[in-house]
Amino acid sequence: VDGFKSIHDPLYLRAIVVDDGASQAALVGVELIGLAHAMWEKLTARLSRETGIPVENILLAAVHTHAAPTIGTYGERATGETARKRAEYVQKVEDALVTVVRQAQAGLQPARVGFGTGQAKVNMNRRARNGEGGWMLGNNPDGVSDKTVAVIKFETLAGEPFAIFSNYGVHGTVLGTANFQISGDLPGATARYVEQHYGGKVVSPWTSGAAGDQDPIYRVGTDFRNLAALGQILGEEVIRVADGIKTSPRGRIHALQKIVTCPGKRTVQLPGRNREYQMADADPVAIRLSLLVINDIALAGVSGEVLTNIALRLKLESPLTRTIMVTHCNGSSGY
Repeated sequence: VDGFKSIHDPLYLRAIVVDDGASQAALVGVELIGLAHAMWEKLTARLSRETGIPVENILLAAVHTHAAPTIGTYGERATGETARKRAEYVQKVEDALVTVVRQAQAGLQPARVGFGTGQAKVNMNRRARNGEGGWMLGNNPDGVSDKTVAVIKFETLAGEPFAIFSNYGVHGTVLGTANFQISGDLPGATARYVEQHYGGKVVSPWTSGAAGDQDPIYRVGTDFRNLAALGQILGEEVIRVADGIKTSPRGRIHALQKIVTCPGKRTVQLPGRNREYQMADADPVAIRLSLLVINDIALAGVSGEVLTNIALRLKLESPLTRTIMVTHCNGSSGY
């Protein structure tokens, strides 16, 4: 699919299911570039039907790796053999989603949960000046950038971790357009590093924070060694934070989803080497907002790509100090 010639590292679905005795919720990270709204509706409808978890209690987030097939994320129309392959791939994703959530349900046990944050300097603002007074995609080390690594740890009553949820604002674009090998990119490398550190006894879904204006500090084209190095840096901080988290046996769940509509804009690409993006009016955009609260930990899902300052304001004004923005969550509505 999409011209990829081989698989460098497998793409994963990772799920955590929580149960407070009255309801269940699912936190799912899928190593894809995104999930279009229609696809999200289909996937979550089946998932809810076969697991009993209400749709509003599901946070299904793509990690936004660009080294994965696009399967309808941005509304492109495929035909012929491409359409057939994509349909097969979507079915695999759907089946795997149900399987992994059922596995998580089967492993439910009394647990403790806690939250912590750290810092990792592997992202950078990508809104750079083009030298002509405008803006382009590039490296802007002086631009706003949130280095926060947010972590939720779940452990047994004996203190053994079995699930670690992480969140960080960065695009999955360490690999460039010359890469034709499927990969989880930086999100996948980070999640694998964490899981390997704990000897495969931990599942560690990674999710994207507000990364609409954040690229990795290195975009190395096809160098998987540097990709692994960045995954290790970010993964080591996830582990450091997780190991220092104090957990609690309390675990009440609250969930809500809502669709809001905003005036739409579309990008207009100007010619030239330093490409500046200008905006033009477009149809209104529907954005799905999701909220899943576990104790006093708020996971705020947005079905699109969000700029850093918006997430910083959310955390500043949230009544819960432990607030995480999860983007590419429950659909895909663009920037």
